[in-house]
Amino acid sequence: MHISAKAFRQLPRKAVTLLGMSGVGKTWLANKLRQSHWFHYSGDYRIGTRYLDEAILDNLKQQMMQVPFLRQLLRSDSIYVRNNLTIDNLQPLATWLGMLGNPELGGLPLEVFRQRQRLHREAEIRAMLDVPAFIDKAYTIYGYEHFINDAGGSLCELDAPEVMETLAKHTLILYIRATEADEQAVLERAQTHPKPMFYRDDFLDQALPEYLQANGLEYVAQIDPDDFGRWVFPRLFHARKPRYEALAREYGYSVSSVEAGQVQSEEDFIELICTAIEREGR
Repeated sequence: MHISAKAFRQLPRKAVTLLGMSGVGKTWLANKLRQSHWFHYSGDYRIGTRYLDEAILDNLKQQMMQVPFLRQLLRSDSIYVRNNLTIDNLQPLATWLGMLGNPELGGLPLEVFRQRQRLHREAEIRAMLDVPAFIDKAYTIYGYEHFINDAGGSLCELDAPEVMETLAKHTLILYIRATEADEQAVLERAQTHPKPMFYRDDFLDQALPEYLQANGLEYVAQIDPDDFGRWVFPRLFHARKPRYEALAREYGYSVSSVEAGQVQSEEDFIELICTAIEREGR
């Protein structure tokens, strides 16, 4: 959605999609707005609770079935398992997505890893295509006047034009660009706390052989999952950056993570968007 600052201010019902790398403050900002009249739609929450809930639970049950005590309880329907994923706790989804490597170190075989990556991509596409319906639900069911779409950090990896076209038609796209200091903080955090990530097929096809060769390994099963996560994240980060910038140029507007971090109220947020619109002159 391209619009003038004046027209945006006058919209009785505003809808905004936040784009950006994981860790730039999208969820923090959305939580701020939730305290006002904004419905917080989390793409990752929708993925985990609607499209991958069964897969997440099946993974948990498979792990529990390896414990004799729990196996008997599950098979006799004496207990049940529930996915307790929340907007602020996406660990069940991350645990299901998993990391590539040695199963003895908690890693996934390549075939299983690729299958989960494909399922995640399909789920993320569907979650983003659900946005128009949730804009309506937020207002007609819950009475929220405004809507904030907290998109996942892997949105730029989907290569699904229909997603961005849908989001741009129904929401204003705001890209939160990490400053150099924030980029460094994100990169450092990934070194100390490597985590499951989504990778495009072509990115993984290039990165995986490079890692194996650089570390003198022959098979994926020899990979230390955390070590691969630390090695690959900076490459993924820098590969995503131009993709996000291209989406912002075509579909929306950009602000820095410092600017976004200064938002303390709904009025601040609207002013931030209007400043971005006026700065880019469209």
